[in-house]
Amino acid sequence: MSVKQEDILEALKSVMDPDLNKDIVSLGFIKDMVIEGSKVGFTLELTTPACPMKAQLEKGARDAALSVEGVDTVDINMTSSVKGGGMKGPKIEDLVPSVKNVLAIASGKGGVGKSTVSVNLAVAMAMEGAKVGLLDLDIYGPSIPMMMGIKGQPKNENGKMVPLESHGVKMMSLGFLIPDDKPLIWRGPMVMSAVEQLLKDVAWGDLDYLFIDLPPGTGDAQLSLTQKTTLTGAVVVTTPQDVALLDATKGLAMFKKVNVDVLGIIENMSFYLCPHCGERSEIFSHGGGKKASEREEVPFLGEIPINVKIREGGDSGQPLVVGEPEGEPAKRFRDIARTLAARISIQTYRN
Repeated sequence: MSVKQEDILEALKSVMDPDLNKDIVSLGFIKDMVIEGSKVGFTLELTTPACPMKAQLEKGARDAALSVEGVDTVDINMTSSVKGGGMKGPKIEDLVPSVKNVLAIASGKGGVGKSTVSVNLAVAMAMEGAKVGLLDLDIYGPSIPMMMGIKGQPKNENGKMVPLESHGVKMMSLGFLIPDDKPLIWRGPMVMSAVEQLLKDVAWGDLDYLFIDLPPGTGDAQLSLTQKTTLTGAVVVTTPQDVALLDATKGLAMFKKVNVDVLGIIENMSFYLCPHCGERSEIFSHGGGKKASEREEVPFLGEIPINVKIREGGDSGQPLVVGEPEGEPAKRFRDIARTLAARISIQTYRN
């Protein structure tokens, strides 16, 4: 009995993507099917290389194909194709059209670890196989070059700056352009001009995700960003205590007002585990981020504990997900990156 392609496809329709609530055949994930006797091969193309359900979908597809009479061997080529998200409503301007998804990483106040989160999420996404960029828009306190362990001046090619690369991530920051000991004393128009330049005048190339580390608050840089590019969405970083949550709520309100989807809240410095006795201490309280997400009706992406390795990684230019990849905090960053990728895929298919 010869194996028919339509029988394989019919069997594969039983495999559902739990995030998109459709089967992998209807979603167009199955490509390039080849049948040679009892051997079946095909490509399973997911919406992101960071898909949290990757292993589950591969196993489901293999089991479904093997259930077809006459099939003894199934060879699956796992790949991905990231689609652009984009916010709802008309574009004002788009200075990075070659970037599929632009993600704003924001916080209502300083000191909550927003840059640390930006760095580790960007590197974690690159480790999954995505094409990733990281733009440091913290104009007055650019810390990304130090956290990513790289210095230097970007080259200029064809009138555009070429981003520097570290840990598989393309990067641009005012920290590459201005001496460390020179303070920036800029008014709003200069900040807005710098935002535009760091978007428009950089040769980002084709990227799946561009993470933008914003300054704290709801000022000129945030407003300029929403006017100069099409944001896929924003992620708000907070710590658990009330004062941070109050400011985080203001940040959420700002993004909603300018019609930018909030992809989720991350609670940083959520708790501390003593490395000697294992006792858990909730130094800044706990659970406020999750409560805020429920109150504001936005997703809760996860908790990051206080950990000395996170600080050491930022100081040494070796992000935690690279320096301590098997540790619990690094696993939390990677889980959040995968959850974020899934949220983006869901939004892409809804828009």
